[in-house]
Amino acid sequence: MRKTPTVLTLLLIVLAIYWSFHSLLPKYQTDMEVLQTNFSTDRALQHVQQLSLEPHSVGFPGHVKARNYIISQLNELGLETSVQEGYTAGDWSNLSKAENILARIKGSENGKALLLLSHYDSNPHSALGASDAASGVATILEGIRAYLKSDTKPKNDIIILISDAEELGLNGAQLFVDRHEWLKDVGLVLNFEARGSGGPSYMLMETNRGNRNMITEFIAANPDFPVANSLVYSIYKMLPNDTDLTVFRENGDIEGFNFAFIDDHYDYHTVMDNYERLDRNTLAHQGSYLMPLLKHFANADLSSIKSLSDNVYFNVPFFKMVSYPFTWIMPMLGLAILCFIMLLILGFKKKVLNVKDIFKGWIPVLFTLVVNGVVGFYSWSVLKWLYPGYKDMLHGFTYNGHAYIMAFTLFSIGICFYAYYKFKVVKTANLLVAPIFLWLVLCGLIAVYLKGAAFFIVPVFSVLVALYIHINQKNPNSYLLVFLGLPALFIFSPFIKMFPIGLGLKMMVATTLLTTLTFFLLLPLFTRYRKKAALAFLSFLLGIGFLVSAHMNSDFSENNPKPTSLLYVYNTDENQAMWATYEHVPSNWTKQYITMTNNADSVLTKNTLSSKYSSGFTYTQKAPLKKIEPLQMDIQLDTVINGIRNLRICLTPKRSINRLEIFRNDSEILSAEVNGIPLSTFALKDGGNSRLVTHYISDIKYTELDLTLPESEQLELTVYEASNDLLSNSLFTIPQRPSQNIPMPFVLNDAILTIQKFKFDY
Repeated sequence: MRKTPTVLTLLLIVLAIYWSFHSLLPKYQTDMEVLQTNFSTDRALQHVQQLSLEPHSVGFPGHVKARNYIISQLNELGLETSVQEGYTAGDWSNLSKAENILARIKGSENGKALLLLSHYDSNPHSALGASDAASGVATILEGIRAYLKSDTKPKNDIIILISDAEELGLNGAQLFVDRHEWLKDVGLVLNFEARGSGGPSYMLMETNRGNRNMITEFIAANPDFPVANSLVYSIYKMLPNDTDLTVFRENGDIEGFNFAFIDDHYDYHTVMDNYERLDRNTLAHQGSYLMPLLKHFANADLSSIKSLSDNVYFNVPFFKMVSYPFTWIMPMLGLAILCFIMLLILGFKKKVLNVKDIFKGWIPVLFTLVVNGVVGFYSWSVLKWLYPGYKDMLHGFTYNGHAYIMAFTLFSIGICFYAYYKFKVVKTANLLVAPIFLWLVLCGLIAVYLKGAAFFIVPVFSVLVALYIHINQKNPNSYLLVFLGLPALFIFSPFIKMFPIGLGLKMMVATTLLTTLTFFLLLPLFTRYRKKAALAFLSFLLGIGFLVSAHMNSDFSENNPKPTSLLYVYNTDENQAMWATYEHVPSNWTKQYITMTNNADSVLTKNTLSSKYSSGFTYTQKAPLKKIEPLQMDIQLDTVINGIRNLRICLTPKRSINRLEIFRNDSEILSAEVNGIPLSTFALKDGGNSRLVTHYISDIKYTELDLTLPESEQLELTVYEASNDLLSNSLFTIPQRPSQNIPMPFVLNDAILTIQKFKFDY
């Protein structure tokens, strides 16, 4: 019997896995001296550096500086710029003033315009926003500079929209879509975003109908490093989206492409989202999208970009993008099932297959799926129990998260090798029947319920070929089996890493199960290995090594700082004050004011300022009273007409604040306006201590609320006033955070918070 060259084939597999990742991103090289008509990552980085010097959320001093810098750069390119100003509340009922920056390059024809989109505000209150989204603004500025240097006259107009208040509720995009005259000209949007500070940028389409024309045009534009697949597209369409592009699609019926990177998620919305930590390869990747797409869509017929039908598509090394119609899904599934049945008939006819061994083949399949599934499902819960500080990383992805992904992937591989070591006496052809059947069932379910993932059938055809070879040959060529395993490695390896990165370590079960399923597709080769027990041991050993590495890096440090939070909460009605935190494991800095002996006040936690993950205070402690002036409430109108009460109140702060938030009791409210802006019906549906509106303060300091409600309702409003000046306010002597701590993202932080209740009995 010919020996299988285990080491060499394993090296080829590792090389294929490496290439599946290597091919996703360009490699950054210093390029300041490239041709003026080429995109320069270094020149884009200069913009990123200038835009991320300080936090620049709406109402913060850095916000004005960022806007002025962008305008100056567009003016230097010879473009006439304008600023669209206006208040919006959007679907999120977050009132803010948006100041969009606009410019336009005139085309030679009168077709639909191409719109380039990113936002310039950072997340409140400490995020520097280098990735989110200075990287997007920089990509557009540098891309437009290079395009203009080419002296090319586009057929279509090119509109540049650098939107504002995206972080507060997509308000800038809403303002443009609702009120700007250029909206009617827009045919397609290219939106550049970020939800981390590194990794490949994923192309995510937003469509109201089908994707066929859009993906066809995207492939025709021929970007060098496309990273896109219809599985993510299908999942994305099912989720509540929240990018500026969503507003264009939902309210303007204008479709487009998002380009967003999601790795190093722990930097997202934090002070660590800075110039130094932005991955240069990632920024180069954004540029590698923009330039070919800009050239292509500036001259394409954007009036015909919509379509009713969908395509399956995915990226793969060497071929870039592969795409085919949804109408092929069922025929391909049927062909795979037919081939499988024919191979079973052939195998039984040749007496290579037998029922007993086929049933034995189900044992390692079920064993590996159960063990790896259970381990993956409970892994994040166990890790948080072992390392309670992880609970304070609200992203759900830790600084050592990549090591955990490697550890659990290797553990899953070890379980698979061990299981098939126990069944080494069963011939390979018999062992292949169960996993192929499982894959066909999975592909059948996908064909019905998740058509975007239908390309999962492609590696199944390869394993069917491998089954045919094993039925007809006693000693198949190992290198041929490696070749047949390449589709599985190229397609699924990035997914194994992507799911916990994109959705948090709680999705480690996707990694362990997908690793197991991919292992099944490589069984034609792996079952021929004589040293499966040794490979299982090696996989476990390497997995333990990554766990040790993760443990060694589990503590917080200056490079991997701990998210911390501290608030001073003053209840003006009760004249009581307390310190509050969102930390589950308070840092030494926080412990100066809060110990872990007092759990958070239940009433305060139940009805507090909104946050991304609905986080509540974890601990509170009595605090000294400070002279903080409460806001002033004036009733300007209170009348009843035909049983309907019309109430207008004005809330005026007596101190400098950043945010005012209003909650209501379960009284029915028929309509509401804040500073003349109607609130969405969604904000009025749910009563019972639900948030009515949040006003992010910029130039208009007061909040005027117009309400209509049934005369019989007993309205009560709870008003929260927040200022992010706890560390700088002269009433307090809070020391600055140590270098190994940062403000916790997604929650109100470093804030002085006042609470007042107002009853409006009639």
